[in-house]
Parts: sequence; C-alpha cells; structure tokens
Amino acid sequence: MNHSFYSADRMTHLKIVVVALVAAIGVAGFSISAHLTNDGFTQTARASGPVIKATKTVVITSSEQQVIR
Repeated sequence: MNHSFYSADRMTHLKIVVVALVAAIGVAGFSISAHLTNDGFTQTARASGPVIKATKTVVITSSEQQVIR
C-alpha cells in the first residue's frame, strides 16, 4: 500500500480517479433527482393589496435622549 500520492503507482492513481468519478456522478444524480421532485407545479409569488410608494426618509424613534455627534 502506498502512503504517499507522489510515490503511488499507476493502479493507485486509477483507483483514486474512479472513486472521484463515482462520487461526482452520485452527487450529480442526487441533485438532479432532488430538483425533479417538483411534480411539475410552478410556484410564483403573488402580491395583493395597495401599492405603497416611497416618498422621503422618515426616522422613527422612541427615545427622548439627545444625540451627540
């Protein structure tokens, strides 16, 4: 068994590549299957109510202390 990546032989490098490839395919397969469980429904955000326009900046405080700058 080789304990160093640099002194490893060709078969050890091949095993590392195969394990990495299998792991990458597993992660990709899991993410695709998790994405496809949406059942075809599209979720959209809908807003209802009055439209509020931004006017000028308002500062609201509940303290009566003076601010020293």
